Amino acid sequence: MQQERLTAHYRKHLVDIFQAALVRVEGRNAVSDWLMRHPLSGPVELIAIGKAAQSMACGAHDRLGGRIERALIISKTGHVDFLFCRRHGWEALESAHPLPDRMSLQAGRRLLGFVSERADRPLLFLISGGASSLVEAPVEGVDLSFLIRANDWLLGSGFDITQMNGVRKALSRIKGGGLLQWLGERQIRVLAISDVPGDLPRVIGSGLLTPEPDLPRQLASLALPPWLDERLSEGLRQRAGVDRSPPAVEIVATLKNAMEAAAQRAGELGFPVCLQRDRLQGDAAVTGQRLARSLLHGPSGVVIWGGETQVKLPPDPGQGGRNQHLALAAARELAGSPDCYLLAAGTDGTDGPTEDAGALVDGGTIARAELEGFEADRSLAAADAGRLLEASGDLITTGPTGTNVMDLVIGLRR
Repeated sequence: MQQERLTAHYRKHLVDIFQAALVRVEGRNAVSDWLMRHPLSGPVELIAIGKAAQSMACGAHDRLGGRIERALIISKTGHVDFLFCRRHGWEALESAHPLPDRMSLQAGRRLLGFVSERADRPLLFLISGGASSLVEAPVEGVDLSFLIRANDWLLGSGFDITQMNGVRKALSRIKGGGLLQWLGERQIRVLAISDVPGDLPRVIGSGLLTPEPDLPRQLASLALPPWLDERLSEGLRQRAGVDRSPPAVEIVATLKNAMEAAAQRAGELGFPVCLQRDRLQGDAAVTGQRLARSLLHGPSGVVIWGGETQVKLPPDPGQGGRNQHLALAAARELAGSPDCYLLAAGTDGTDGPTEDAGALVDGGTIARAELEGFEADRSLAAADAGRLLEASGDLITTGPTGTNVMDLVIGLRR
């Protein structure tokens, strides 16, 4: 009974630390703070695209109010407050993530229509991760079924986000700076929340407003299936050059900000803190195993990592995402340990094609799962960590967080 109380106590602390990180990088706070320090004058039109579009737009409204003459919000299904948008006369569209759907194409058409209707007002763009799937205007010869097939293959390829977004740009008229063709000489201000390594504007949301002339060389180094490679070559031939200079992109929230907020909160709770600066990458299961071992053999306190791992999916994957996969691999290493805990979660509140943010595992996770008939090795091989972690009671569900700055992994040894 004492061990159960201790486990509940420390698990609650880990969730508290994670929530503190989310608050620091929440889109409304980030955009409002930036606009307070860099005031905009005169009327503007607003376009917000990504999983944090709604919260970022709210931050702009906090500072600009009625000076936002028109607004278009494009976000993931379930992430839009339609009542708020209607109250202010804003347009709002929802589409799918991580795979595009027909609404993604409709959002692309509406985006091009919106920027073409009035060309005399400055534009404030608010960009966050997820835009690659949420809005699309494909090159000629690429339809929705091909886009879904390509994105499905990319998500299971083991490619990192920069490589995946490079492929997406070659299939698109608006990505890789293509959207600039429709903007003429309008004044543009761009604020972004970064969900990519290095906080590179050309990678965030596949760089809607950032041209990438080096794209053909980047794609040439990727091992792609023939059906995709052939279409990419045709897509690159169709992409028009951009005449105007790209706008500066101001990054208003990053993974570093989230990690520092987590470290601050852990310190406030009385824990020694180790903030790991090396970004997590590579195979999720291998990474989870490595982090768990370092936790088991390290000093007491809280360790904070951040980044984004990959999972190479089997032909018929089960339920889960990269954070659940990482957490389950860590749980195998922590099995039987009474004093170690590990949380792995996406800061956007979703992990892969699930409604869960990730998982919080401990030394009893595997035993609880085995009582329900699950076996960790089998679940990992099938990319089915989610069902096991649901059975063990270890999934974390936050709902939409209003931000997206990659993943956090927080370990605790008492």
